[in-house]
Amino acid sequence: MSTQYSILFKQEHAHDDAIWTAAWGKSESDGSETIITGSLDDMVKVWKWSDEKLELQWTLEGHQLGVVSVDISHNGAIAASSSLDAHIRVWDLDSGKPIKSMDAGPVDAWSVAFSPDSKHIATGSHHGKVNIFGVESGKKEYSLDTRGKFILSIAYSPDGKYLASGAIDGIINIFDIATGKLLHTLEGHAMPIRSLTFSPDSQLLVTASDDGYIKIYDVQHANLAATLSGHGSWVLNVAFSPDNTHFVSSSSDKSVKVWDAGTRACINTFFDHQDQVWSVKYNSKGSKIISAGDDRAIHIYDCPM
Repeated sequence: MSTQYSILFKQEHAHDDAIWTAAWGKSESDGSETIITGSLDDMVKVWKWSDEKLELQWTLEGHQLGVVSVDISHNGAIAASSSLDAHIRVWDLDSGKPIKSMDAGPVDAWSVAFSPDSKHIATGSHHGKVNIFGVESGKKEYSLDTRGKFILSIAYSPDGKYLASGAIDGIINIFDIATGKLLHTLEGHAMPIRSLTFSPDSQLLVTASDDGYIKIYDVQHANLAATLSGHGSWVLNVAFSPDNTHFVSSSSDKSVKVWDAGTRACINTFFDHQDQVWSVKYNSKGSKIISAGDDRAIHIYDCPM
């Protein structure tokens, strides 16, 4: 256990082009930790994290264009990836084999997210709809309509009650999943929402935007609780720590920042990347952070526990 934030591991040249997305999962069956990355090189790579280093396990081929988003199911068994080729692919992480390919329609899959029960995959579309696909059926089962612009980012609340979407014009929508009703529309940002994340207790929504700000909303009342500045450019990704105490952000300013969720202060900044940092995530324990971006490197940081 470390007492301070530090960089633990660097995987240089992890892909042949910019890394746009990463996810960190843990297998329920054997406790092993898997990291997956998606790149503009059209590849999804599956890495095993053990003994404080990364080992490439599979290179998953199938996407015809750059991979925009990846996610890992909550039991750690399967992964989903979406690409500029408008297909969502589902992969078995044990075998590295494709399970399903879903055609999301012309240029119509951006970010992907597994529902908390891992039975559905949600993706944002160019027409302001959130399309929900069945993992078993491999088909689109229903849509949530924001009646708005292109949806760049989506997130499920961990309690399974809400789905939030962030659009290219800065509008955030929160849906009640059980009824499909649009509960709240939040207009705090005036520029694209690249990422949003719920706190583990589903009480807060943290949003990241090209306006350089991070905003924190109280989900139930749809109140703006805080606006955080610190990044010098677009904020590209945000992720909450599993213990509810911190969240992490990454930016076009090449930095990764760790924030205290209680005081809302930035408590650490990593300046280890050479270019913009597209993706940042915690591991399941909250003891490590992964970041990846345009410099084609994957970084793992140690967090004090």
